[in-house]
Amino acid sequence: MSVHRYIMPRSHDEPLASGGPSNPDKNRSQESALNTSKSYPESAREPLAASKPKHKPGITFAAEDKLPKLPIPDLENSCKKYLEALKPLQTPREHDASIAAVHQFLTTEGPQLQERLKKYATGKTSYIEQFWYDSYLNFDNPVVLNLNPFFLLEDDPTPARNNQVTRAASLVISALSFVRAVRREELPPDAMRGTPLCMYQYSRLFGTARLPTENGCHIGQDPTAKHIVVLCRGQFYWFDVLDDNSDLIMTEKDMALNLKVIVDDAEQIPIQDAAKGALGVLSTENRKTWAGLRDVLTRDPGSNNADCLGIVDSALFILCLDYASPQTGADLCMNMLCGTSDVERGVQIGTCTNRWYDKLQIIVCKNGSAGINFEHTGVDGHTVLRMTSDLYTDTILRFARTINGEAPSLWASVSPDPSKRDPDSFGEVSTTPHKLEWGMIPELSTALRFAETRLADLIQQNEFQTLEFSGYGKNFMTSQGLSPDAYVQMAFQAAYYGLYGRVECTYEPAMTKAFFHGRTEAIRSVTEESADFVRTFWGEHPAHQKAGALRRACAKHTANTKECANGQGHDRHLYALYCVWQRAVDEDGAEAATCSDGSSSPVDVASERDGGSQLGSPARGMAEDVSTSRSPSQRGRVARDMPALFADGGWDKINNTILSTSNCGNPALRQFGFGPTSGDGFGIGYIIKDDSVFVCASSKHRQTKRFVAAIESYLLEIRRVLRQTQRGTSSDAKTSRAREAEARPNAGNRVKSHGKPISGQGGKDTTLPTEAESKAESDDEGLGGYGFFDAGMLLQALKANKEEKERPSEKAVDKARRQIGDSWLPLLFIPTNASPAFIVMFFLSTYFLNRPCVYCSVLLLILFVSSCHWSDHCFFDVHSNWFEPRHLSSPLPNPIPGTLDNPINSSHTTKMQTSFLVNALNNTAAALAGAAAEEVKKRVESRSEWTGIGVEWIRSLLGKKEWRLPCLDVLVRL
Repeated sequence: MSVHRYIMPRSHDEPLASGGPSNPDKNRSQESALNTSKSYPESAREPLAASKPKHKPGITFAAEDKLPKLPIPDLENSCKKYLEALKPLQTPREHDASIAAVHQFLTTEGPQLQERLKKYATGKTSYIEQFWYDSYLNFDNPVVLNLNPFFLLEDDPTPARNNQVTRAASLVISALSFVRAVRREELPPDAMRGTPLCMYQYSRLFGTARLPTENGCHIGQDPTAKHIVVLCRGQFYWFDVLDDNSDLIMTEKDMALNLKVIVDDAEQIPIQDAAKGALGVLSTENRKTWAGLRDVLTRDPGSNNADCLGIVDSALFILCLDYASPQTGADLCMNMLCGTSDVERGVQIGTCTNRWYDKLQIIVCKNGSAGINFEHTGVDGHTVLRMTSDLYTDTILRFARTINGEAPSLWASVSPDPSKRDPDSFGEVSTTPHKLEWGMIPELSTALRFAETRLADLIQQNEFQTLEFSGYGKNFMTSQGLSPDAYVQMAFQAAYYGLYGRVECTYEPAMTKAFFHGRTEAIRSVTEESADFVRTFWGEHPAHQKAGALRRACAKHTANTKECANGQGHDRHLYALYCVWQRAVDEDGAEAATCSDGSSSPVDVASERDGGSQLGSPARGMAEDVSTSRSPSQRGRVARDMPALFADGGWDKINNTILSTSNCGNPALRQFGFGPTSGDGFGIGYIIKDDSVFVCASSKHRQTKRFVAAIESYLLEIRRVLRQTQRGTSSDAKTSRAREAEARPNAGNRVKSHGKPISGQGGKDTTLPTEAESKAESDDEGLGGYGFFDAGMLLQALKANKEEKERPSEKAVDKARRQIGDSWLPLLFIPTNASPAFIVMFFLSTYFLNRPCVYCSVLLLILFVSSCHWSDHCFFDVHSNWFEPRHLSSPLPNPIPGTLDNPINSSHTTKMQTSFLVNALNNTAAALAGAAAEEVKKRVESRSEWTGIGVEWIRSLLGKKEWRLPCLDVLVRL
């Protein structure tokens, strides 16, 4: 058996482009990188643009030596932006303390640390890169749910191919084609508005693994790897898939055959027995614990366990074939991120045992649902997104070529057809699946049991919820002149404020791949403008004021994003200064690290500095490593001498992320997400599509479902607010250019234009709704949840769970009732001497038969309760006999009034009943008029009033210009 030897990857500073040494830094610029990219033909830069692209290798990394280096921002500007980001998160007293700390930092340690950083960055690929890797690799907690993100792919567009083996084979073949394009440097480089981006991360995508040691992890890589490892029911299989030239040696049909053989073989062993040997669970352990277990596996070089571990580590990637078929979006996301936990007869049989988290993993469920889980140290989400998108695209194009052989290809060149090649040309390969048989010594069996228990605990501590919002998407947001990303970021902040009544630290990564070896910069989404918006939105303000606050907040967020993408953010810069100070402590001791005679207040260096996103700041790992690498006395000295900025509470505040967010996706993905970054926070991955927004939220059981529902309610409500401010203008994103052409002069002066135009949306007009329609929509799209007294209001719009639609037959019945005069008015003609039981039955039957509205119900209740005060009798006497007629206090002259034998008494009775009815109506009207007058008087006398529940209800009633009494079909206007 051929064993691939494992080697370390090449240095960060080594150029990737083939041929020639690296150019001097002075030749680096975005203009020179763009010129280099344009020197390649269009067919190489965009293979799909030409039917038969010409092959010219080297384009992938051609612009690397021309890309500019990430600039080191100005110190004062970074400190200014740092304070701006802190201000909405702090009280005035806390902010004053942070301002003083920053001022002290700028006048003492700061300038010297800035010079140290510039000196350190000389000759480096990036001033932040090594610090970035150190922070990730020194992270000691399990990587599952803490570092590794996931992508959930859309289903294959051909339903017949959505079974496990077929889907997996298709994805693997596409992934191998991507590997070939990277290795032959034929993959067109990423670009942003024509500017090429750094492609270095693609060299670390395949054949790499995160290897734990006692002193932190390191990244290992086999650049010549040509095999993959397949995990099925916790069992390991491997076979070769590429030859020495990185050409494919298997067709899709060959791949499917191999995978079918593996699935059949894995099912031979009961899953309870197989789970006891699922060594992939060990990769979820604490990193130092996992390092010790790896030493056990490799204790004897050349042993079976050592060879098996080497095969897994050096594989191109891991293919996980799950036996489960999750149905809901939340279950699918959990399966792709951490697997499922299912204990049967005391044995873990969930899919969490079918993973290896130290490598790139392609996961395919039994029902064909597929996703990707990746080790995040060496690559960012944007890189894996490009790979995932190309995989999905290639599966579609490859299927198209089975229909039309002239269909285009995604790749500049393709491998020779393996079915037509001479087998001898494959070289030394093994295409037959081989099962890895681990030597399960007692030490490994015990460790596996404990690791699985801890993993199950970790899974149970987290929950996931998804939102697939199809109300609108990017098209509507851009039609309002708003950045889609900023728009959704405000949704997260507003939803959180709506639940908790405060703003919290929010993180979003901005890509900096326009620079050489660029990664990400932190966008601090909470600004003074965003804080003002959420308070305005939840306050009692008109629509135009809310919309204006939203536009200001989005504009500020967009400006911050551009600055971060241009390398001018403050987060990475200040973190690098922190690392320079820490490195000075390591090299010269605490005294050498102190740049002034002043001392700062103590701070616990072991505190969790950063709850940063899975795609964000790694400062958390760095801060934890400081605490574990020093003696107690050293830690005390470091705390006393720490620069003022890092010792201030604001540093901890801004690095404790509550809402860790990331926008990463395109139509190839259904969901994207990661675990929460702090115990009291949320991890939010989102994808903005043309007409929808997909969100995956995770937390440690912080009412995640409720938070997602609040986001959905906000998205509906803010659309209503924006529409109210856009009367008379069209913002329908679905209106096409072809429809707009009809508006041209003389466009309709043709015979073909005759006829009745149709809207194409079920008869509904595509223009903006009228004011009346908007009021109706507000009933369906209002917000749910609670208001907050600190916002000065209670919510007036309530979210309807389901839109109630009356059937035509019900509408006809209601109309008929109104036509014949059927209403609640007969209640006023109850016989005055009837028994209480009769009155109760008459009242209830009439009430439920006619279903009066809430206004009429309140009036009836007032009428009956107050009857004793404005009449000489009560409608209802609870102290009397319920089944006997009542005796009036003023008996009538004739015991049987109203008969033909007594016409005078009958006339007298009629007059009494009429007088009774008139008195009732007059007194009720007077009471209502008095209440209204009193309310007007209060409003005139005082503008500030208590906003309790009762006052708010009256305000919502009397504050309208018009309202409808449904039971009477009466429209009342003021």
